[in-house]
Amino acid sequence: MPRLLYVYLGRRILLTVVLLEVGLCVPVVMTQLFHYLPSSAVRSGLLMPALMGTLPTAVYLALPMAVGVAVALEFSRMAAEGMIAVLYSLRLSVLSICVPAAAVATIAVVLGYWVSIIVAPDNVGQMHDVIYVIRNSLNHRMLEPAQFYTFDKGSRTLYFKRWKTEDVVEGMFIHQYNATKKEEEIITAKQTEFRRNEHGVLLVMTHGSFQSRPNGSDEIRTADFDQYVIQLDMQGTNGMPKRGWRGVFEMPGAEFLAAWPGRDGKPQLLADWMSEAAKRFGIPIMALSHALLAIGLVLTLSSTTGRNATTMAALVAIPVIHIGILIGTESLVRRDPFLVFLVAVAIGLEFVVALVLILRQQARFSVKGKDRRDPRVPSGAAVSL
Repeated sequence: MPRLLYVYLGRRILLTVVLLEVGLCVPVVMTQLFHYLPSSAVRSGLLMPALMGTLPTAVYLALPMAVGVAVALEFSRMAAEGMIAVLYSLRLSVLSICVPAAAVATIAVVLGYWVSIIVAPDNVGQMHDVIYVIRNSLNHRMLEPAQFYTFDKGSRTLYFKRWKTEDVVEGMFIHQYNATKKEEEIITAKQTEFRRNEHGVLLVMTHGSFQSRPNGSDEIRTADFDQYVIQLDMQGTNGMPKRGWRGVFEMPGAEFLAAWPGRDGKPQLLADWMSEAAKRFGIPIMALSHALLAIGLVLTLSSTTGRNATTMAALVAIPVIHIGILIGTESLVRRDPFLVFLVAVAIGLEFVVALVLILRQQARFSVKGKDRRDPRVPSGAAVSL
């Protein structure tokens, strides 16, 4: 195939892949963000960490389907416009026609593995950090007025009337139990500022009062203050608060492989590891299998059933196969980790079917070439120059 034609077809397929990838990822990512993030997340600075924690995973999971659909669309267009027949008339074989699409799919496979093994694990933890902060009210800008919040395992309760600025509130009320002094304390302040530092958040309260009552006593001691400061274990300047756990989905490359729990490991841990392994190592390669299957379907059906059936068969088959395998890696493998072999068989079967269809067309191309005036035009193809 002439170099210029290679570049032309490759660029068309690549551009279509980019457009489809954006169209597939944006709704998924936005749905995730709207599902987990409250409206106050924007002013809390949690939007970008949540986006970076979600986007890479969505990219590598959707990329193979984008490649398959893009190749199906491009080859269906070529078949409908008679371009494939023209390429045959230029003495180009079936395998030669597949080269631009296969090259784009190979690039997508490499990109998919880079994202799934390195980029996504390095960032996906940010989304779980955001969820942890939201569920435990650890970002002070997410606190809503006129609501009670508990901290330090229920030993401290916080309430305030209204926000004055993004870091200053009015009408602060704190009820806490001081285990060191063994006394119950109530702190009220006219105005309170949340100040982040390396260790968490300082509550700088001004113009308030402090009441305390020792255990086993009815005596209440009261004192007024101009300024009083306490420390809260919330999100500070050092980034997200540390979670008490780390998932296998956060482990990149060699660390993930080293975390293999073994056949005799805990069932839940083994299921999580196998499911993650199936997605990391099984999904990216499907960019190539989807592309080859799309080519095989279009080249096989375009000469027998017409344009509409060609387009619909390819456009329906690729998403159905991709979603089915993706569901298998997430649900079936988690039920029985060793069902991962069924996922591998399904991916391998797609490769086999795609290669059979393409090689069958190549064989027809070779046989018909001996019996026709123009040896490069298979039967049923109309040359339009």
